[in-house]
Amino acid sequence: MSSEGFGNLRVLSLESRRAREMGVLIANCGGQATVVASTREIPSGPNAEESSFAERLVRGEFQIVIFMTGVGTRALAQAIEPACPREKLVEALSKVTVVARGPKPVAVLREFGVPVHLMVPEPNTWREILQTLDHNEKTIPLKGALVAVQEHGVPSRELYAGLAERGAQVSPVPVYKWAPPEDPEPLRAAIRDLALGKFDVALFTSSVQVHHLFRFADEMRQHQEVLGGLQRAVIGSIGPVTSETLREYGITPDLEPSHAKMGYLVKETAERSAELARSKK
Repeated sequence: MSSEGFGNLRVLSLESRRAREMGVLIANCGGQATVVASTREIPSGPNAEESSFAERLVRGEFQIVIFMTGVGTRALAQAIEPACPREKLVEALSKVTVVARGPKPVAVLREFGVPVHLMVPEPNTWREILQTLDHNEKTIPLKGALVAVQEHGVPSRELYAGLAERGAQVSPVPVYKWAPPEDPEPLRAAIRDLALGKFDVALFTSSVQVHHLFRFADEMRQHQEVLGGLQRAVIGSIGPVTSETLREYGITPDLEPSHAKMGYLVKETAERSAELARSKK
């Protein structure tokens, strides 16, 4: 990656799980990185939904199981392991149609030895999930099917509605939920700096980052100031779902990367940052 990309611009990221990697990527692309955690994952299991999923899967009730995230796939397997050992889980999943939303759940499922029937292509939104299922309707009918969906932090209501419209019955399986960071002070400091216009670029890798940013901004009574700071900055969004959320708050993303991955987001935003920053003035 070029060290000239950002040209020493001040870049804000609210990445939590991969914060260190994000900071290195930004620095390698010539940016002054400020990376503050905006979220943390709270395991929600073992819970009633996970236990019910395990029991019904073993009984052969599901026709389709959709795995939304790699982290969630692994966490679900761990949560239900006391009642459903790994071998039993793999055996049960081998008898249903397994759908993976992108390469991360595919990698975990293959590690477990679970055959993946359908992999959803980029940008891996609910739309692509439904399109993938529609393309395979003749061999994998949705009408009358019982579909389990491993949730990824927040319910994918558009996906559930689309499945229901196609005649499927949806059984969500919540595995983890999102919560504010344990130490919110760095996020509050970033909000104050954002309100003062101290950032030239802001990068978002999930919708929940946007929600939490404005949740804290509202608590600090700085909603409009933060909105103004973001509208003046170059905004890089990981993909369509995050971009939709940004628009809901009145922020127009300047760039989505060619692939919905963190490295592409940083590199491609860096390459166009000078041009985009000029257009904001």
